[in-house]
Amino acid sequence: MTQVKEIGRFCLSDSNGYLVNDSNLTNIQPEFNKVILAAIEKYQSHLREDLHSIYIRGSIPRGLGINSVSDLDTIAITNKHPNEIDLSWVDEAEQDINNLYSCINGVELSFYFIEDIVQTTHFSIIPFMIKTHSICVYGEDISGHLPMYKPDKTLANEHLMNLKKQIQQAKEDLGDNDDPEDILDCCIWIMKIIVRAGLALVIEEEGKYTRDLYPAYNVFSRHFPEKEPDMKQAVTYAISPVDNPREILEFLDDMGKWMIHQSEKWLQMYNPNKIRNMEM
Repeated sequence: MTQVKEIGRFCLSDSNGYLVNDSNLTNIQPEFNKVILAAIEKYQSHLREDLHSIYIRGSIPRGLGINSVSDLDTIAITNKHPNEIDLSWVDEAEQDINNLYSCINGVELSFYFIEDIVQTTHFSIIPFMIKTHSICVYGEDISGHLPMYKPDKTLANEHLMNLKKQIQQAKEDLGDNDDPEDILDCCIWIMKIIVRAGLALVIEEEGKYTRDLYPAYNVFSRHFPEKEPDMKQAVTYAISPVDNPREILEFLDDMGKWMIHQSEKWLQMYNPNKIRNMEM
């Protein structure tokens, strides 16, 4: 079994309990700089005046990037709605960067309309990620216009209210799937969701947050020691995925079912009106 390394940390909080963004340009390891510049060039050359700003999120701007293991996750803020922009070039651009740079496991180019980000009136994951886990590498930084966030039930809701649908979607995507790369991507995606949902279950008691897998697994296991082996397996699948859909489906039928049950209990306790979002 792949060794689960003790990598990652919880987000810092200020004196008022708000999450502090520890992303910084100086944290980025030198080997990732050329990849970031390549992503910026792709955005600039294709979006031109429709490009407002670019952010790097995740482990790399926090200094936790691992050579050949970490993804380069990018966010482009656009001056026009993405539905009105030609994005037919994106898949090829991502593949070009992946082929050129072996220091990353993959690059993601994503697009969000500026008005949807700065004018949001409810919790949304992209403004949250920009505010707490990203660094601006091009254009005008809008993070100062976004609200502050605390590690509380509002944040937990984001990870729990759609968990049932996400697990069901993964099971549908894996059924009769014979594309190894697609299966691996699905495995990584759903296992990260499960691990982070595990932390969300105890966020009210712990009062802290992370997107890093090991500390999320560790704190979950203190509250649910009987499920520690299963959550450790989820972490293992996330960092070393398998391309056997039957194996993944068996895990989702077991641990996934338990997580859905626990998330429904949590929502009923802390936010009963959210339980309807988990219905099909």
